[in-house]
Amino acid sequence: MLTTNIETSRSLPNPTPCLSYWQRTTRANPNLHANIETTVPSNSKYVVVGSGISGGLTAFKLIEGGAKAEDIVILEAREAASGASSRNAGHVRPDAFRGFSAYAKVHGAQQALKIIQDERLVLERVDEFVKEHNVECDFNLTTTFDVCMTPEFAAYEAESLEAFKKAGGDTSHITFYEGDQAKEKTRVPGTVTAYEWPAGSSHPAKLAQFLLQAVISKGAMLFTFCPATQIERSGASPETWNVHTPRGIIEAEKIIHCTNAHAALLLPQLEAYIRPNRAQAHSLVPVPAFSGQKALQSTFSLRFSLLHFYSLIQRKGDGTLVLGVSRSNPTLSPETSASRFSTDDSRYNEEIAQDALQTFGDILPAYSSHTAMHGEGLDHAWTGIIAMTTDSVPFVGAIDSLPGQYICAGFNGHGMARIFTCAPAVAQLVLGKTWDETGLPDCFQFSDERLSRLSNGDLPSICWNTRKKTFPGVTRDNALFACLGGSNGEIKVIEKCGYRCKNGGDGHTDSC
Repeated sequence: MLTTNIETSRSLPNPTPCLSYWQRTTRANPNLHANIETTVPSNSKYVVVGSGISGGLTAFKLIEGGAKAEDIVILEAREAASGASSRNAGHVRPDAFRGFSAYAKVHGAQQALKIIQDERLVLERVDEFVKEHNVECDFNLTTTFDVCMTPEFAAYEAESLEAFKKAGGDTSHITFYEGDQAKEKTRVPGTVTAYEWPAGSSHPAKLAQFLLQAVISKGAMLFTFCPATQIERSGASPETWNVHTPRGIIEAEKIIHCTNAHAALLLPQLEAYIRPNRAQAHSLVPVPAFSGQKALQSTFSLRFSLLHFYSLIQRKGDGTLVLGVSRSNPTLSPETSASRFSTDDSRYNEEIAQDALQTFGDILPAYSSHTAMHGEGLDHAWTGIIAMTTDSVPFVGAIDSLPGQYICAGFNGHGMARIFTCAPAVAQLVLGKTWDETGLPDCFQFSDERLSRLSNGDLPSICWNTRKKTFPGVTRDNALFACLGGSNGEIKVIEKCGYRCKNGGDGHTDSC
């Protein structure tokens, strides 16, 4: 019998998660506990495991592509949309260029270009979808700022932009600011340089719930608090799969794994390549300096380095500020830093919260210059479990060794900039389309060959294989989660960070 174990990705999600800001404001959704006591059907053509945005959008696109809604079952281990989709920091924020150099080191320049292009396309797809279907998810199409808080990171971003340009990347939508202009545009006195490009924000739980309601209304069935605990071959011909749940066994032709950080529970071959990380975010009621006409109109990534940053949005409706934090922060205690390697989303970390609030006030002194009235300031803090992959891109597509099974998972804390192309793509594949027809970067494709490359260390990010060097305290086992840094071919371990990092600069790609 599978149980929850916060120390491994091969476990059920925590049964007692905290509520995010987004989940606190959607408690009356009628599908929250859908079919909580109902026995599952004995068979279904399609079983989607996971009810977040990936699972909901996959089901939506299956129906749109011709699948019968009544042939679709969605299984959820907890309440509807309880995972990372409804726990993020509110961004719909493509990377415009920053990650290009790091992606290129692992996947090559052309694939790196396609990764950046795909993220830009995702923003367009979300905007189109929300408008076409009148989705009430508070989507706000605006701009975002990458704010460089140190000269070192300003230099890194400048180099990344130049490399992106040289490779043929489109920069027509990016605006650069420096000096007083950067400070004025961002309202951040300590800004060194800043870059602005199109982005958005949303209420992710409302978006996830819309997708679920849309497919349920057409005939699909959602079973909450009903995890898939085991999948085995049925022995039938043609081959089908038996999906075990606490409320019965479903015989299915097609299974789509949309379980992100928990994918290894049912796909143990992924345990080494998808690493759960606990992320944290905070909601704040704005003080007068960020209220009314002084509310922020853009979103932000406030960056001290590639790995150390804070994300910020301000909601148009109630003005709530949502402050996210990076998983790496050199000022945090070793105990707090280590605690992020967990699937425990039942609580938040007080040290991280205090650091976020203090740093937010330091970066935006207008916020801390006012003595908060009762009701202003920190409102709520929460956590969510994100999925870091070895090569920093998601796993999407057919699982060749398991005919009839597919995956759409491993979003590296960057799902809102990827799901709206990845989920439609996996639906296309389930319905018989080819990989080339999906338009996704080839490096996203799940394959045994990709796992073999990761296993053999055929990446510049794996220190136990790179140049065959070894490091004190770093073995083949723990090097899977050792960071690399350096330039001009120099390799060095700079930080144990919980996932493989790309060689070069001060680390690896990270999301906003």
